Amino acid sequence: MSLGFEQAGFDIAVAVELDPVHAAIHHFNFPLTRVLPTSVVGLDARTVLDACEGATGRNQVDVVFGGPPCQGFSLIGHRDLDDPRNRLVGEFLRLVVESNARYFVFENVRGLTIGKHRESLENLVDAFREHGYDVAEPWRVLNARDFGAPQERQRLFLIGAQRGLPIPAYPEPLNGDEPDLFSSQPLFPFVTCAEALEDLPDNERFDELQRTDTVMLDDWTPLSEYARAMHCITEDCWHFGYRRKWNPNLLTSSMRTAHTEISRRRFGETPEGAVEPISRFFKLPRNGQCNTLRAGTDCARGAFTSPRPIHYEFDRCVSVREMARLHGYPDWFRFHITKWHGARQIGNSVPPPLARAVAKSIMQAIGATPRVPGKRLALGDAELLAMDMTRAAEYWDVEVPIAPRDRKSGARKRKQREIEEARAAHTRC
Repeated sequence: MSLGFEQAGFDIAVAVELDPVHAAIHHFNFPLTRVLPTSVVGLDARTVLDACEGATGRNQVDVVFGGPPCQGFSLIGHRDLDDPRNRLVGEFLRLVVESNARYFVFENVRGLTIGKHRESLENLVDAFREHGYDVAEPWRVLNARDFGAPQERQRLFLIGAQRGLPIPAYPEPLNGDEPDLFSSQPLFPFVTCAEALEDLPDNERFDELQRTDTVMLDDWTPLSEYARAMHCITEDCWHFGYRRKWNPNLLTSSMRTAHTEISRRRFGETPEGAVEPISRFFKLPRNGQCNTLRAGTDCARGAFTSPRPIHYEFDRCVSVREMARLHGYPDWFRFHITKWHGARQIGNSVPPPLARAVAKSIMQAIGATPRVPGKRLALGDAELLAMDMTRAAEYWDVEVPIAPRDRKSGARKRKQREIEEARAAHTRC
C-alpha cells in the first residue's frame, strides 16, 4: 500500500507496524517515513500527528490507509468473528477519526463481504458515517489482475471522505486503450506469468544463492514491457514516486530452496495451471496468471511457510523475487533476506499496481496534481534486511512481540540458522 500510494504522488509520512522485522524492511525501502514499531491498539492519534509533522512539516493527515489483520475474516481460515485480530478493524476506525484524516482507504479480504461477516462490514460503514465520513457506495471488491498485476487476487476496499469533501470514485479495470492520467507508462491490462518472469535467471544456476539472497549478474535484459517496467528500464517505471539509488545488475531476494528429488519429480509431472496433489502447490501457467499469493502463518500460529507456487519451467517453487514480480513490485524493492519472512511480506501485502489505482482515485478527489520528486533516495542500511526478531526488537527498542514458548520452537531455530547463514553471506557480498 505504501509503494502504490507513493507512486500515485503521496508522501508516506508515518507507518505503524507491530512486527519489528517488517518495520525494519519498511524503513529500508521508505527512508523518509517515520515508522512507529507498535500496535495500533491504544495508539494515541497525537503520536501519529506528531510523527507526521516531524516527517513532512505539517500535522494534517490527508489519507489514512491500511489493511487491519484479516485472518479472522479470511475465506481460507475459519472466519472467526471472535478472533482478537478482528478488534484491529475498530482501531483503524478510531485512528481515522482521531487523526481527523480527510480521506481513508480500508482494505481487507473478500471474506468480510460474505455471510455473517457482511453484517460486520455494514456496521463498520455505519460507524464511519456516524463519525462524519461518507463512504463510496456501493463498496467494491477489486481484483489485482484488472490493474496490471499478473495475479488473481480479490480484495475488499472501502473508500471514504470527511462529509463535505468529494467522494472518490472506485478505479475502473484497465483495458489498455485509455491513456494513464498520471503517467505515460504503458498500461498492462493482462500480464502473463511468462511476461512477468521470463527474464529472471534460474536461481539454481548460482551456488552462492544457497547461502545468500543476492548475486551480481553480468547481463540482464528484460524482454516484455512489464518486465522492463519492473526493472526500471523505462523512466516512467517510477510513476510519481521517489527514484531510488540501486544497482540494476544485482539480482536480489533469490535464495534457493532445497527440494527433494521426489518433490521435483512431482512438480515436473504437474501440468501448468494445476495443483500438485501432495503439496497442494499451484503450478503457474506460463500463458495465464498466478493464483493468490499467500503469506503462511507467523510464529504465534505455527510458523507455517508461505505456499509458494511452482515455476512453469523449472521443477521448483518460485523465489521471493519471482513472487515480487507476480505481485507488481519493482526490482529495486527489497525484502528480508530469508525466504520465510520475504514470502510473508509479499503475501500479506496489497499488490502495488492495485494500491496505486486506488490512490490515484483519492488524488483526483483531492484535486491535487502530483509532481515527480527531484530527490533521489538512497535505500536504507543493508543490516535492516537481515535482522531476526530479537535484533529487530533491539533496533527499535521494543519488546519482542512473541510469547517465549513460541520463540523456542524448532521452526524458529531453523529460521534463525537460515538468517545467520544468509547474513554472513550478505555481509561478504
